[in-house]
Amino acid sequence: MYKIMIVEDDASTRDELALLLQNEGYFPVLAVDFAEIAKQAEQEKPDLILLDIGLPGRDGFSWCASLQKNRKTPIIFVTSRNSSMDEIRALSLGGDDYITKPYNIPVLLARIKAVLRRGSTSGADILERDGLRLNLTKGTVTANEQSQVLSRNEMQILACLMEHAGEIVSRSDLIETLWDNKIYIDDNTLSVNVTRLRTKLAAIGKPDWIKTRRGMGYQV
Repeated sequence: MYKIMIVEDDASTRDELALLLQNEGYFPVLAVDFAEIAKQAEQEKPDLILLDIGLPGRDGFSWCASLQKNRKTPIIFVTSRNSSMDEIRALSLGGDDYITKPYNIPVLLARIKAVLRRGSTSGADILERDGLRLNLTKGTVTANEQSQVLSRNEMQILACLMEHAGEIVSRSDLIETLWDNKIYIDDNTLSVNVTRLRTKLAAIGKPDWIKTRRGMGYQV
């Protein structure tokens, strides 16, 4: 049974989410102290975190950054803030998805399922090409004796491209690999994740490793 931690300060929304998840066969865990979210997440070790932005004290953006430092738990932002800048910031900080309130319940459940279903795209734990080493177990990429920790989305994108090295992988194929069905995702979300991945590759000496094939997709 998947454990999902709900970080939401509105009691009615929190209880609604908990009941919904419980009815779907998940084990909901509620944040009890908004000053100790990271500590509770470390203790509970949830499989997924549903994170609001407008929280008392530190906001969801700040908590996302803290949570990603210690344990690579998938995070879906569930918030009433619907600006594109907020969405881009959430994804840039390592969020796996972004859902605005009031949410459509079937879509919310589909996105939760998609994030939880993401696993390795390959039977191998290590992928290597041109001096780049991707460790799917640890979620790290290494080159030139330097390493970067990847989010699940970043890891899946890189794994897919490496498995199809030399081939052009279309944006729609990447979206389907990550989110199962492109109807549930904004194309901009993929762009944010690719940009973030490229930044991390540049930090380990591979700035132009992922090539954009205009109008077709990406290639390594």
